[in-house]
Amino acid sequence: MTGDVLLTAIVLLGSSVQWLTGMGFALVSVPALVLLLGPAEGVLLANCAAGVICLIGLAGGWRLVRPRAMLPFCLAAACTVPAGTWLTHQLPQAWLLLVMGALVTLAVLLVMQGARAAALRGTRGALFAGAAGGFMNSAAGVGGPPFSLYAVNAGWTVREFVPNAMFYGVIVNAFSVASNGMPGLNRVQWALVIAAMGAGGLIGRGLAPRIPENRARLLVLSLALAGGVTAVGKGLWGL
Repeated sequence: MTGDVLLTAIVLLGSSVQWLTGMGFALVSVPALVLLLGPAEGVLLANCAAGVICLIGLAGGWRLVRPRAMLPFCLAAACTVPAGTWLTHQLPQAWLLLVMGALVTLAVLLVMQGARAAALRGTRGALFAGAAGGFMNSAAGVGGPPFSLYAVNAGWTVREFVPNAMFYGVIVNAFSVASNGMPGLNRVQWALVIAAMGAGGLIGRGLAPRIPENRARLLVLSLALAGGVTAVGKGLWGL
């Protein structure tokens, strides 16, 4: 019973911050889901939920998607998703927690700093970001940061970034679910997850006009960083 309550709360929080800031479901929820359900199940659930949220979010802005620009991201992700899946089946749970927590922590720190590099520009940068995102998404449930870093280096506006990020989220999570499979939740848990996603969307949209974007973004990244560090700590303890 306690586990179901925690599961609902995690998905509710992740969904709220996703609709509040346009990003953050995986960053916020993956560390907590991994600690609650285990690395494999936590990542699987994050892939499913994030994919659905991106699909819903894309409905209102699909005309702004750049199919030609997104092609390198998607092709590269398709190549690296299986590698992330392979990794999750090879490592013991303690090592998985350590790797996932480290990936989340590193991704958050890079996004916070707005890392800039020539390697993250042009077609080569898109291939690199797509490959890194595909691997990280299937291995740790967080495929968005490499895409965000590419957008920063490419000088994309928020109007350009959001719909294309949603499109990439749909594709990379679909690849990850196809590679990893579906999480083994029971009917009650699925119902709670769906209800939490819906409630989180309403809460996030309701809070969006009241909370400055910079503060909301800092909150998301702070929560994600805390979760990543916690997962690293639990992984090290398990070793």
